[in-house]
Amino acid sequence: MSGSIVSFLKRQPARGAWWIALCVMACAGVARAEDPVVKEQDIDENSVTKALTPDDNGDNIVTRGFVLSKPGAAQAKPAAPAKPASLQMLITFTTNSSTLTDSAQAALDKVAHALQSERLAAYRFRVEGHADPRGSDDANMKLSQDRAAAVVAYLTQKDGIAPERLTSVGKGSSEPLNRRNPTAPENRRVTIVTVTN
Repeated sequence: MSGSIVSFLKRQPARGAWWIALCVMACAGVARAEDPVVKEQDIDENSVTKALTPDDNGDNIVTRGFVLSKPGAAQAKPAAPAKPASLQMLITFTTNSSTLTDSAQAALDKVAHALQSERLAAYRFRVEGHADPRGSDDANMKLSQDRAAAVVAYLTQKDGIAPERLTSVGKGSSEPLNRRNPTAPENRRVTIVTVTN
């Protein structure tokens, strides 16, 4: 539990165990909305394999809260479709280009080892390029497409991943992770998504 949540609970008058349990459950809904963006130096084969392995048993369900109601008062809403397994990475390129840096290549070599592992060998993946909003929409789209294609080219040509297992797509600046700071590094990322259908 984060320090701010703990300090909030300590300031509250004694209200009983049910109230504290309710607060803890509600605070669990504060869990990250998106998976964290992994920096190049933090990428390793095990974390890539874990992030990209589809979860068939529902262990990754995050509860955002609950509503108490009378039995039979309303039908439960159907569960939202499961989010596909994915990994968001800060892969670096030379400025305004799709040329991978040496550190990006080293990180992608680790990604390739994971993609060739027994747990991921049966899957296909979509590589998404993202850009921050600096520049025109057209330029950002082209840059994100070129960067996603550069990652796919590196993984297939240098690391031997079968080309039919990877597709690339540019997202431009349409899906920023940090809306408060549009030029934040996490808005210039590469996401690998496991394709299960």
